[in-house]
Amino acid sequence: MNEKNSKLKFYGGAGAVTGANFMLKTDEKKILIDCGMVQGSEEEEEKNWADFEYDPKDVDVVFITHAHADHIGRIPKLVRDGFKGVIYSTDATRELASVMFEDSLSIARFEEKKTGREHYYDHRDVDRALDLWKTIDYHSETEIGGGFSVYFRDAGHILGSAIIEITRNGRKIAFTGDLGNSPTPLLRPTEFVTDANYLLMESVYGDRDHENVAERTEKLKAMILDTHDRGGALVMPTFSIERTQVMLYELNELIESGEVPTMPVFLDSPLAIEVTEIYKKYQQYFNKDIKRDIREGDNIFNFPGFQLSNTREDSRRINNEPNPKIVMAGSGMSEGGRILYHYQQYISDPSSTILLVGYQPVGGLGHALLNGEKEITLFGEKIQVNAKIESILSYSAHMQSSDLQEFAERAAEKGDLERVFVAMGEPKSSLFLVQRLRDHFGIDAVAPEEGEEIEIDF
Repeated sequence: MNEKNSKLKFYGGAGAVTGANFMLKTDEKKILIDCGMVQGSEEEEEKNWADFEYDPKDVDVVFITHAHADHIGRIPKLVRDGFKGVIYSTDATRELASVMFEDSLSIARFEEKKTGREHYYDHRDVDRALDLWKTIDYHSETEIGGGFSVYFRDAGHILGSAIIEITRNGRKIAFTGDLGNSPTPLLRPTEFVTDANYLLMESVYGDRDHENVAERTEKLKAMILDTHDRGGALVMPTFSIERTQVMLYELNELIESGEVPTMPVFLDSPLAIEVTEIYKKYQQYFNKDIKRDIREGDNIFNFPGFQLSNTREDSRRINNEPNPKIVMAGSGMSEGGRILYHYQQYISDPSSTILLVGYQPVGGLGHALLNGEKEITLFGEKIQVNAKIESILSYSAHMQSSDLQEFAERAAEKGDLERVFVAMGEPKSSLFLVQRLRDHFGIDAVAPEEGEEIEIDF
């Protein structure tokens, strides 16, 4: 057995959902897994401007699990601050990351005009990052030098998401990134890790399960019909990657089957529109049922009444469209973007419905709405919450607690697994999952704190 001369350090994503940033340090290499931005309160987001707690020039390799901002958002800053190594991901992740960076910069330009504060990276940094970026296919063992190899499994979370397995001297550590809520309407099921010595896994829903998958479509159908009958607008904040595409598929099925009436459905997000085009390019990552539907001629992302709102003028015109209607807009966490303008328009309307279909961070507007807040402040104006507030969390792209437990149990079946590091979740979720893994499966599980460094035999 090797001496414990390697270390795993938790620079971000420990004790928190966002800001994933983990470093595997050995004598030969310094390897980063993800380099995400921190999302949440203004105080939390200040961390994105801070210097890294390591020298980016010393990092040899960065592996990216998937293209959500909380896993890629600080990569251009890493390059700006001196990183000159190689970035690896799947091909779909690289393409999605490119449009995510551009979207982030467009938002940053708007913020800079208001605050005068320069963003923590610019277009040149994005271009340099993409120049350093290489892609790896799923299920392809790839040598990265120094006796290290890497293997990507399908995480089933969003298009291109990967579980990253790193092997050295016959020892393996696996980083899950975010795991998918399988079975999903679009993507292939999450693959299991079966022979790792160490596992670093997510825990966003570590302490709770979602609604039954079969019931969620019925619940969505009921909310559409209810809002339609009341003559209101159904307003959904959706994440541009995966959630938007899943909801479009669900609406396609409901409307084309006649289960809900045809009505105007607006996708009010240039980013989500661009991402949907990327999804169309990578149909090889879809599950077999979706591939069959496409072969049979179903355009799964288009249906009667569906309209794209690319420009701000398009967005404003939505308000002139009479109800009933459905409006999908970003951001999914209700933190900014065009969804706030639709909240301003419809949240005081008792005939309308706000439907939350994704994770809403503690302290944020979406979380307040879920907790029954009756008055909110938008753009400096206090607004009464009269609309119905509903949620369907089973549309989350994150694995639920019981499945996370099964994932860890399967990883431990062969007896190779020595320790599980539980991260990327609120403390109560991570600690609940840790306790379950210890008590029910006899797995040595821990929830590291931010900044903690742990020796491993690797």
